[in-house]
Amino acid sequence: MPHSQTSAPRDGILQGRLARGASPWLLPTVATAALSLVRARRSKGAAAVAVPATALAAGMLWFFRDPEREIASGRVISPADGVVQSIMPWKDGRTRVAIFMSPLNVHVNRAPLAGTVTSVEHIPGGFVPAFNKESENNERVVWHFDTELGDIEMIQIAGAVARRIVPYIPQGTKVEQGERIGLIRFGSRVDIYLPEGVEVDVEVGQKTVAGVTRIDRG
Repeated sequence: MPHSQTSAPRDGILQGRLARGASPWLLPTVATAALSLVRARRSKGAAAVAVPATALAAGMLWFFRDPEREIASGRVISPADGVVQSIMPWKDGRTRVAIFMSPLNVHVNRAPLAGTVTSVEHIPGGFVPAFNKESENNERVVWHFDTELGDIEMIQIAGAVARRIVPYIPQGTKVEQGERIGLIRFGSRVDIYLPEGVEVDVEVGQKTVAGVTRIDRG
């Protein structure tokens, strides 16, 4: 069965762990929920806060889940969970595959190929919705990997809510295919540029699973 057709794995919290870089958002939310629950029996005000605080904490736990994955084989695998938003030929012969990540997706990104990280560049920018064409000017982190296919460029793009991209590894790091490399907090986008001559094996509207869905054909 082609990897692009592989069904999504179960991604519940019990099947993995919490994402690195989640604590600034997660800890205050969980602490508020726990405190309001403890005080709910004695205070009507605390009881009123307990329900939305607990719901928000549960949502945060779900959002920052980081499930274990059985990494697929293939030359290029998806770096992100989401939906293929666009597939565009580039002037230099490369093909850009853009993957939109909604707040419901796992937001830990993975290395599309094995290789060495040759650069990790943070570029300041705006925060328009990640599905908007103007999002190309958003806050972003540009990655370059030296791989068996040559230089592979990948860009993590922040969205309207995602105000922080958290790289896990620095320049010079050797990575395995499917290894966790970073986190984007809340809805966002990941672009990957395939070298000239590499055919795309996904289509617009197709769901992708990081580390599982094969991006190229061959």
